[in-house]
Amino acid sequence: MKRDSKLSGILHVLLHMAEYQHPVTSEKLALLMHTNPVVIRRVMAGLRERGYVHSEKGHGGGWHLTCDLNQLTLADVWRAVGEPALIALGNRSESPGCLVEQAVNRALDDASRQAEALLLARLERVTLAQLSRDFHHHYPAETTCIASNPDDKQH
Repeated sequence: MKRDSKLSGILHVLLHMAEYQHPVTSEKLALLMHTNPVVIRRVMAGLRERGYVHSEKGHGGGWHLTCDLNQLTLADVWRAVGEPALIALGNRSESPGCLVEQAVNRALDDASRQAEALLLARLERVTLAQLSRDFHHHYPAETTCIASNPDDKQH
């Protein structure tokens, strides 16, 4: 079953950005995520529209955070990146003729709605500041991390 990692990826990027004292280019963020800079720009667009990040062009430009990590929840970021599926559970057929499959679909749909509501409620309670504190608690300043040492290629 394919999982959507867009939310996880952008949270990763945002936490790295929080470690920098200057704007970070799409190219550098793409290196962190092992992806193409175009992918970074596309995902960052939703965050920019909501005022969570800003980009500056030219020499010394790049992306920077424009929000308080204490106020930004995982649910806020989820909404900004287009509300990707939270639960990767689907029906075999969306319009089955079989009454048994209809019963299965109703049960799975109901369970999925309840699980998504619970997960979204949890995402509403977790801020990026909490994730940052967790990161700093588990990885002291001496740990090699691209965010703390922008020229280091380790992650």
